[in-house]
Amino acid sequence: MFYETRDNAHGLPHDPFKAIVSPRPIGWIGTRGKDGSVNLAPYSYFNAISDHPKTVMFSSSGRKDSLRNAEETGVFTTSMVSRTLAEKMNLSSIDAPYGESEFDIAGLAMAEGRLVNAPFVAEAYAALECRVTTIFEVNSLDGAPSGSFVVIGQVMGIHLDEAALTDGLLDMAIAAPVARMGYMDYCDGSQPFQMRRPAWPKA
Repeated sequence: MFYETRDNAHGLPHDPFKAIVSPRPIGWIGTRGKDGSVNLAPYSYFNAISDHPKTVMFSSSGRKDSLRNAEETGVFTTSMVSRTLAEKMNLSSIDAPYGESEFDIAGLAMAEGRLVNAPFVAEAYAALECRVTTIFEVNSLDGAPSGSFVVIGQVMGIHLDEAALTDGLLDMAIAAPVARMGYMDYCDGSQPFQMRRPAWPKA
């Protein structure tokens, strides 16, 4: 089958777009507002986009609390969602009024960033402290605004729980990072496989 996204007439019970672009890592974004309130929210439009400097991004569909706080303070954190934390991550996705702490709602301990004024999930095996470099609204081909906002942050510091390390490597069997798939589906990365990039044969 083939369909054009202009009409999106796929004829299926649900739009398959998000299921096709999957699995997507979850950015569990921690922020603090200018008023001192804290926010924690999961974003599946999230990824690493650069290693030099270390840079990540998340995209907010609409002007949500994480976007507001990142704009106001210029910082955010992102915590790794492990399989053991998946249900609490889901609880933190609730559409709570601004100022309500999703850490409290989900029963999570809050840790403070060392380099940025933003909290992260204390139980997470890993967390990144980030400073905002760019925020922009995505536009369509005709220049129309989409209502989706991309937040790019440079990673300033990394927290890593040594309990998730085996022989100096982050052990995915322990960390079991959760990713978002299509519909209501999730997966975890506890069963990785390895491949080496091929080398072009020398003349």
